[in-house]
Amino acid sequence: MDAEEAVRQAYEVHYRRLVAQVFGLIGDLAEAEDAVQEAFAKVLAAPRSFVQADDSERWLRVVALNVARSRYRRRWVFDRLVRAGRVEIAPAAVPGLSADRVALLTALRQLAPPTREAVVLHHLADLPVDEVAATLGVPVGTVKARLSRGRATLARFLTDDDPAPLTEEVRHA
Repeated sequence: MDAEEAVRQAYEVHYRRLVAQVFGLIGDLAEAEDAVQEAFAKVLAAPRSFVQADDSERWLRVVALNVARSRYRRRWVFDRLVRAGRVEIAPAAVPGLSADRVALLTALRQLAPPTREAVVLHHLADLPVDEVAATLGVPVGTVKARLSRGRATLARFLTDDDPAPLTEEVRHA
C-alpha cells in the first residue's frame, strides 16, 4: 500500500474521533475540524514519517493537538484584543448543542489547558491514562494529578448549585 492510500484509510478511520477529541479541548467544532484537517495536510506533506509510526492514530492525535495548541495561542492573543476593546465580535450561537453539553464545554474551557487536555483525552476520548501520558509527553503521575484536579474543578462547576466564578489561580493550576 502506498503512502497516499494509507493516509486516505487513516482519514476514514480516525477523522471523526480526532475531531471529537479536539472539539472537547477547544469547544469549537469548526476549529476542531480545521485542526484535524491541518494535521492530515501535514501527513500528506510528510507521509513517510506517518507510515513508519507505530501508532498512526496517536501520531495524528499529537499533530492535531499541536495544531490546536497553536491556534489556541493565537486565539488567546485575539481574546486579549477583544477584552482591551480594540476588536469587537458578535456572540456566536452554536445550534444543536444541548444545555448539558454547553455547560460541560463551558466548564472545560475554565480548566487550565494542560488539565483540560488530560480530562478530554481520558474521559471524552476514552484513552487509558498511559496513552494520555504518551500523547501529551508527560509522566503518568502528572496525568493522574491533572485528572484529579480537573474532576474536582468540573464537579464544582457542573453542580446544580450556583457556582462561583473561577479565580485566575484555579485557571492556571
